Amino acid sequence: MSEYIVRPARSTDIIGIRNLLQPMVEQRILLGKDLAVLYGAVQEFVVAEADGELIGCGALHVFWEDLGEVRTLMVRADWLHHGVGGAIVGALEDHARELGLSRLFCLTFEVDFFGRRGYSIIGEQVVDPDVYSQLLRSGDAGVEEFLDLAHVKPNTLGNTRMLKRLN
Repeated sequence: MSEYIVRPARSTDIIGIRNLLQPMVEQRILLGKDLAVLYGAVQEFVVAEADGELIGCGALHVFWEDLGEVRTLMVRADWLHHGVGGAIVGALEDHARELGLSRLFCLTFEVDFFGRRGYSIIGEQVVDPDVYSQLLRSGDAGVEEFLDLAHVKPNTLGNTRMLKRLN
């Protein structure tokens, strides 16, 4: 395997990000995102690149003053178990700290992966009722997943809600 780098995504990476995500969307492991949504969120993404090709991606979405989500994490199958996912999550956590976030949420099938990185399984209520009522108005699918709303449950069955407190 060659070396790889993790860097902020550029708008020219969006088609590659969509192509990375597509197999997982087809398997209903990740929720699909329209190109317009991906372009609008380009500043949230980091990508892993090797030999000029995208081999992984992930995004950091800010929910609230102290809370964000690691979302849309994907590593190409031939690069699994080479540290790429951990490097992407590490870059997202560093960025979260720079933004002043103290907690990161993820909704995942990869409980062991996130558990090794300090994430713990959480229950239903992780924000106070006032923040909850504010977040209800966001209209963002990831926020709705975080809030564990009934209408998103068919898309998230089997996923585990996890949280990490950043130092």
